[in-house]
Amino acid sequence: MKIIKNIGFGLLLLIGVSFQSHALPPSANELITIDAQRIVWKGDLDAMIQRRIVRVLLPYNKTLYFLDKGGQQRGLMYDMMTEFEQNLNKQIASKNLKLHFIFVPTARDRLIPDLVAGKGDIIAADLTVTPERKKLIEFSSPIVSGVREIIVTSANGPTLNSLEDLSGKAVFVNPSTSYANSLKRLNAELIKQKKPPIIIKDAPGIFETEDILEMVNANLVPITVSDYYLADFWKKTFSNIRIHENLVLSSGGDIAFGFRKNSPELKKALDAFTDKNKIGSSFGNQKLQAYLKTVKWVKNSTDPTELKKFHALASIFQKYSSQYQIDWLLMTAQGYQESRLDQNKKSKVGAIGVMQIMPATGKELKVGNIDQVNNNINGGIKYIRYLIDQYYSKEPMTDLNKVLFAFAAYNAGPTRIQQLRVEAGKRGLNPNIWFDNVERIAAERIGSETVQYVSNIYKYSVAYKLVLELPSKK
Repeated sequence: MKIIKNIGFGLLLLIGVSFQSHALPPSANELITIDAQRIVWKGDLDAMIQRRIVRVLLPYNKTLYFLDKGGQQRGLMYDMMTEFEQNLNKQIASKNLKLHFIFVPTARDRLIPDLVAGKGDIIAADLTVTPERKKLIEFSSPIVSGVREIIVTSANGPTLNSLEDLSGKAVFVNPSTSYANSLKRLNAELIKQKKPPIIIKDAPGIFETEDILEMVNANLVPITVSDYYLADFWKKTFSNIRIHENLVLSSGGDIAFGFRKNSPELKKALDAFTDKNKIGSSFGNQKLQAYLKTVKWVKNSTDPTELKKFHALASIFQKYSSQYQIDWLLMTAQGYQESRLDQNKKSKVGAIGVMQIMPATGKELKVGNIDQVNNNINGGIKYIRYLIDQYYSKEPMTDLNKVLFAFAAYNAGPTRIQQLRVEAGKRGLNPNIWFDNVERIAAERIGSETVQYVSNIYKYSVAYKLVLELPSKK
C-alpha cells in the first residue's frame, strides 16, 4: 500500500512491516511502499544511520507497547525508544535526514530469533539477562538492576512459607520467560530432596506477565512468578494479588535492551542512553507510572460460588457445543462474560439470560423460549455457529481463530470485524489471526471494548481448563 511519508513515520510503520528496498528512504514529498514481509538486514549503528532506519522488536502489551484508539502508539518501551531516537537525531549532523525508529511488535518467543536473523535491530522488552541469552545476543547497560523473581498468589491461593511448599502445586507462567527456567531449576532441587516437582503450567504464548497477574488477581489461576518490580507496580491496580517477597526464585538479575553481537557502536549509544534514563531515573519512573491504567479487568470466574454456576450449566453447554461443534469451555466462558452465567440477568436494552440474547434474535434462531436456560444457551451457541459458517468457515483460519472472530463479531458486528480484517491485511498484519493482529486494528478503530471482550473470554476458558485439569494432578 502507498503512504505519504510526511504524515509521520511513527504512526505509519505498524506491525510486521518494512521497506521493500535496502535503498535510503525517499525524500519527504515522495511515496513509501510498505511490504508485509520484513527484509533481512544486519549491521551496526553507523549502517543504520546510513539507512536511516532502526527496527525495534518489542512485545505487544498494555505496559510496553500498544495502540490507543486513533492509532496512537503508546507504552513504556515506545516512549523510551522514541527518546533514544530523538537523542540520536540530535547527534546527526544533517537536520533534514532523520533517523527513524520502526516499532515491530513481536511474539515473545520470536524476539531473539528474529533479532539474530536480521529482522530487527533492538529488542526493547522486560528481557532478563541470562547466561543462555548472552550466548545468542548482547545486552546494553541495565534498564533495571537487582531484579528478583518472586512468587505471586491469588487472594484465595495456598499458604506458602517456603519455596519447598510449591512442591506438587501448579504454577502458571509463559514458557518463553526466564521464570520457566527458574522453576525448572527449583524442580531439580526438589527432585534431589525426593519431593514432587512443581507442575509448570504453560500459559499461551500471547500472555504477558501482566495478563497472568490479571488472572491471578481474579482468582483464575492460583500461583505465578513475576519480577518483583512488575508485581509491585501492578499491585496498585490488581489489589487481590499477594506478593511473596520472601519466596525468591532468582535475585540480582538485570533487565536490558538486546541487540546483535559485534555491534560496538550501538552498544556505546545504548549504554549511554540507559545509564541516564533507566528505571529509577526521573525519566524512567515518570514513564513507568504513566502506564498504570485502569481498564475493565476480568472478573473471578473460578470463585466457588461462580463454579457452582459453571458445574450446574456444564452439561447444557456440553450438549449444544457438541451439537454445533464448538469448544464448550469457550462457549461457557462467553456465557460468563455476558452474564456471569446468570439466566435471570436482563440488560437495559432487553437482552435476556446467560447468553444475553435479544428477543428478536431469539425468534430468528428458532430455539424456543429464551427465558428458559436450555433454549437461551442453545440460541447463543447456535448464533456463534451461524457467525462462523456465514463469515469464517471458508477462511484460512485455525478453528480457535474462527471462534475468536465470531466472538468479536458477536460483540461489534460481523460487518465491522470484516472491515477491520481488510485493514489489517493492508497494513501487513494477518487478517486470519485475532490476537496480536486484527485485535490491534480493533483497538485503534473501535477502542478497547471488543479487544477486552475477546481477551476475557479466552482467559476465562483457560481458567476453566486449568480447573478441570487440577483433580487429575492431585
